[in-house]
Amino acid sequence: MNCSALLRHYEHYYFLLLNMLFIGVLLLSLTACSDEQTEAYAPTVTKTTRQSSETVYIFSIHPLHNPTRLHNIFGPVMDYLSNNIEGVRFKLEASRNYAAYDKKLYAEKADFSLPNPFQTVNSLNHNFRVFGKMGDDDNFRGIILVRKDSGINSVSDLKGKAVSYPAPTALAATMLPQYYLQTHGLHVMTDVENRYVGSQESSIMNVHLGNVAAGATWPPPWRALSKERPELLETLEIKWQTQSLPNNGLVANKRVPEKIVKQVAELLFNLHTHEEGKAILEKMELSRFEAATDKTYQPVLDFLEIFKVAVRPIN
Repeated sequence: MNCSALLRHYEHYYFLLLNMLFIGVLLLSLTACSDEQTEAYAPTVTKTTRQSSETVYIFSIHPLHNPTRLHNIFGPVMDYLSNNIEGVRFKLEASRNYAAYDKKLYAEKADFSLPNPFQTVNSLNHNFRVFGKMGDDDNFRGIILVRKDSGINSVSDLKGKAVSYPAPTALAATMLPQYYLQTHGLHVMTDVENRYVGSQESSIMNVHLGNVAAGATWPPPWRALSKERPELLETLEIKWQTQSLPNNGLVANKRVPEKIVKQVAELLFNLHTHEEGKAILEKMELSRFEAATDKTYQPVLDFLEIFKVAVRPIN
């Protein structure tokens, strides 16, 4: 083999070796990239595992407000509980109306709930127990609104007219006002048209818009809505208000561990003692939560018996 041929032979193997080295470097780079991708993905897997180990408790709230407002007001409460009880997360559940809430409550879909006093006493027959309540019992009363230009001055002026309420089972905003009207000169089931309009806000707005002669609600939603819509204070007035009863209850399903119930109770009952808690309570138009038992609601049971005889059956 002459020198020229020999040179071409070695050049061939030289370039072959360079290609092999290039492929080797490329494979090592791809392996490194693969390792980096695996490391970057690892935290997501860890996070998912941590979340799945949490115990989720459903906390349902009766239709104090429409679902959107309810989430705005009570969402921070769920966050506060979740952030202060280790290994536990609380999920807020709102309902579109009283009937939907009642169905879920009595089917024990929730672990914790905030029912009105009528629903509270009924929940005791569905594996729940009372551990607390909203404070400010003086707030738990019905108010009856009329337009300032309505010319309605006495209960008898409502005869033959329509009155709005949130729902038949709303205690403060329906049953207490109906009992008031019944005991002040009207036969509620025949003298007026009772319109159940689904929410506190709707009951108020029906009066404002002139769809009804009067509308029933209770103080917290009236104060909250009139702050957002100051024109309501110009057109509406509280014409009558009813007696008060124990405020909305806090109930826990008996399947919930006692340790968790005690932690929830301690956190809620101390909200009024610190700034974060005061801000949460302010949204609710509430000064505090407080301890309660099943016996706290005996006055509600007494009222319901009177109401059923004086006004109408309760379904």
